[in-house]
Amino acid sequence: MNRRDYLWQSGGGLGGIALSSMLGADRLEGSNSGPVLNQPHHPAKAKRVIQLFMGGAASHIDLFDFKPALIKHHGEKSDFGEPVEAFQNGLGPWMKPVWEFKPYGRSGKMLGETVSKLGEVVDDMAFIHNLIGKTGVHSQATYLQSTGFDRPGFPGMGCWVSYGLGSMNDNLPTFVVLPDHRGFASNGPKNWGSAFLPAENQGTIIHLGRKNPIPDLKPPPGADYISESAESDAQDILSQLNREHLGTRAGDTRLEARIKSYELAAKMQLAAPEALNISNEPQYIKDMYGVRPDGTAWPKEINYNEEANHFGRKCLVARRLLERGVRFVQVWSGCDNGFPRRNWDSHEDINRDHGPLSYGMAVGASALIKDLKQRGLLEDTIVLWTTEFGRMPSTQGSKGRDHNPFVFTNWLSGGGIKGGVTHGQSDQWGYKPLDRDNPTEVYDIHATIMHLLGIDHERLTFRKDSIDRRLTDVHGKVIPEILA
Repeated sequence: MNRRDYLWQSGGGLGGIALSSMLGADRLEGSNSGPVLNQPHHPAKAKRVIQLFMGGAASHIDLFDFKPALIKHHGEKSDFGEPVEAFQNGLGPWMKPVWEFKPYGRSGKMLGETVSKLGEVVDDMAFIHNLIGKTGVHSQATYLQSTGFDRPGFPGMGCWVSYGLGSMNDNLPTFVVLPDHRGFASNGPKNWGSAFLPAENQGTIIHLGRKNPIPDLKPPPGADYISESAESDAQDILSQLNREHLGTRAGDTRLEARIKSYELAAKMQLAAPEALNISNEPQYIKDMYGVRPDGTAWPKEINYNEEANHFGRKCLVARRLLERGVRFVQVWSGCDNGFPRRNWDSHEDINRDHGPLSYGMAVGASALIKDLKQRGLLEDTIVLWTTEFGRMPSTQGSKGRDHNPFVFTNWLSGGGIKGGVTHGQSDQWGYKPLDRDNPTEVYDIHATIMHLLGIDHERLTFRKDSIDRRLTDVHGKVIPEILA
C-alpha cells in the first residue's frame, strides 16, 4: 500500500482530509458527468457549431473589408491621426488591397478576388467589421478568440458547449479539432483544452492526411497477438480497476475522462473510420470542396490549388462529422512553424502568403455552406470564421502588413444568423472601428453563438477558485442585428 492509498483508507485523518481537498476543491460544483443543462435556457435555433480559425491573422482589408481610401491614397505617407504602437515596423505608406474587389450576391457585398468563391454564398453570411482585440501578440490573441481569455488556463468554446449541452451521439466525440496538416497554430492543444472543466469536454484531435489520423485508436502494426476478444477483456478489466480507483478519489475528473475515453475509443474503432472515409462521396461533391486524390490533377475547368485540397478535405470531413452527431468542430488553417510562411502572418508578402491560403479557404468554406444548405443542416448549424486579429492598412517593407488588433473581421452563417448583412464598420483606413465607442468584442460573438444554441452565456458557469467562471468572463452581449 502506498502513502496515498493509506491516507484514503485510514479515513478521517488530517492527511485524508487534505488530500480530498486538493483533489476535489475545484469540483464542489458542476461535478456531475454529462451535460449540465437538462434542457436549454431558451428555445435553440442551432444544435451544432463549426469554427473556421485562420491562424496567424488574416488581413480583413485584403479579403472582406473594402476601403476605397486605400486605393485613392496608395503609396502616400500613412497618417493615423494619433501615435501608433506597431508590433514590428509596419507603419509605412498606405497600401491598397492586394486584390481587386467586386460586388457579389443580391446584397452586393464587396469581396477581394482571392475569396471570390464566397460570393456564391455571400447572401447566407453576416459580416462583422468592427471587431476589436486586446493584444497584438499571436498566442494571447489566439487564446482570446478560442477561450474568451488572453492567457492560458481557460476552456475552449467547444469545451463549454460540450459541458453545457453534451453529446448528440454515442460513437464519436462531442468536440473534434481538425488542425492544419502542417502542425498546430499558436498555443496548440491549449486552444481546445478543457482546463478546469471536466476533462471529457476537451477537443479530440484528428490529423487528416496522416496514415494514423487518430493516435492509439487501434493496436499498432505487428500486434497480431491482440485479438478482438482479448482487447475487449482488457478493456473490461481496465474499466473495473479504474472505477475502483475512482471510487476512492471523488472529484478527480481526469480518471473519469480516461475511463470514458477507453469506452469511446472502442466505439470509435467502428464509427470514426466510416466518418473519415470520403471515398464514397460523389465526385461532384469532392470537386466542389476542391478535394483530389494524392498525385491527381484537377480537371482543367477547376482552377484550384493544394490549399483547397487540404482545407476543403477538412471542411468535407467536418460536414460528415456534423451530420453524424458531433456537436462542435474546429477547423484550422495555418500553423506556427516559422519560415517559409505557412500561415496568415504576412509580414513580408501578403500576396505570397494570403494568396493560396485565402483561395483554398474560400473554396472549402463556400462548399461547406452550400453542402450544409442542400442537406438541410445549415438551418441548425452555425458556421463561424475567425482569426486572432487583422492587419494594418500601412505597409511593412513593400509587400507585407503588420499586426492590427485594433479592428478586424469575423463572419457567421447558418443556424439563426441573418444572411446578406454587415454589422459594424471600420474607419476609412480599416485601422479602428468607425464608432470607437461601440465596437464588437469576441465576448459578443461568443454570447451570440451561445444564445443561438439555447444557452444564456451568463448562466452557464463553473465554480473555480471561488469564482463562477464563464466563457464570456464578465462581458458579452448578444448581437441582435445579425439574428434572423
